[in-house]
Amino acid sequence: MPRESFWRSVPHRLLLSLGIVVAPFASAAAASKPLKVYILAGQSNMQGHAKVSTFEHIGMDPATQPMLAEMLGPDGKPKVCERVWISSIGCADAEQTGKLTAGFGAAGDEPKIGPEFTFGLYLQKFTDSPILLIKTSWGGKSLNTDFRPPGAGPYPFSESQLAAFQKRGKDVAVMKAEKVKATGVNYRLMVDHVRLVLGDIQRVVPDYDAAQGFELAGFVWFQGWNDMVDGDTYPQRDKPGGYEAYTTVLTQFIRDVRRDLAAPELPFVIGVMGVGGPTADYGPEELRYQATHQNFRDAMAAPARLPEFKGNVVTVLTEQYWDPELKAARTKENQIRERARKLVKEGNLKPEEEKVTLERMRREGLSERERQVLAKGISNQEYHYLGSARILGGIGKGFAEAMAKFIPTGSTK
Repeated sequence: MPRESFWRSVPHRLLLSLGIVVAPFASAAAASKPLKVYILAGQSNMQGHAKVSTFEHIGMDPATQPMLAEMLGPDGKPKVCERVWISSIGCADAEQTGKLTAGFGAAGDEPKIGPEFTFGLYLQKFTDSPILLIKTSWGGKSLNTDFRPPGAGPYPFSESQLAAFQKRGKDVAVMKAEKVKATGVNYRLMVDHVRLVLGDIQRVVPDYDAAQGFELAGFVWFQGWNDMVDGDTYPQRDKPGGYEAYTTVLTQFIRDVRRDLAAPELPFVIGVMGVGGPTADYGPEELRYQATHQNFRDAMAAPARLPEFKGNVVTVLTEQYWDPELKAARTKENQIRERARKLVKEGNLKPEEEKVTLERMRREGLSERERQVLAKGISNQEYHYLGSARILGGIGKGFAEAMAKFIPTGSTK
């Protein structure tokens, strides 16, 4: 949306509540380009569980070597963006701010990245404007409850759901009260934090000049695991249309975000869950999840096909960034581990011999390449995209390329 149109759409009372003074457009444009603001929201995969130690794996594939070159500075350390700032909540105990670099992923014993790092790195290639990322992400949160937008109404308990709770001996009244208390909490935290940051941008971007103004330029949504595995909310999830309620709430989420941030045409990128890669490629051990996973992905992507969102809501299928080599090596290693455990269980191996035997079996059963990708490419579980910087880096880059389609031609490099 052009900057002038954006500000005409913002109610004056909201500008005042945010503490924003908008300078005349002519003088602001002469001073410098407006700050482009992008909101990144979701749960644990938006937080990001890829340790910096997995960066090396990116360079082991000629196809992704160029991405690694973008991520590292001349000193071989993660690059610090001079034109991209970030404010992040939910990944650590307190808000994290600063110039974008590695370390704005989930908190842990080692710096991690989520999609934000490569999103910012690549987005700056598409615009000369300064960029501010506002990231709001919390692990283990659903859209049906935690991020539920106000326009979606209260969480709807079905009769079958209530009957099942009673059968399991649950206090239905207590459960309903807890659900009411939890509903929409993270949606409100997200909106409140965006308003907080926009109300005092200089706190995050020290060089920001109010005369240059800012533009809410885009929103990236990357969430879904908790909804996908929620059989209570989606009892027919293995059937076509089983996640229709997710589509309905996500559609309302987009409407409400645009309303609450006074940005009626705010571009949205939906990062469609893709753990495991394309469902058509699922192996024998994954076939039982195939229908459920695909149904959920279809439900996530559905809002982008609605006429009301034509031209301003797009999807990125994150399955395309999955690493089948990593997954195959991990599967093979797990099979070796299971054989070692079985030897102990059957009494053919003493417990204290298991570790030595496992290492021998790994050396004999895995190729050198497989051992290398396992050691350098994985830092978390499969549902966290294996904690792979190659995967999450690709996803962030994909988000940036999708968002770039909304940047006016005149502002691209």
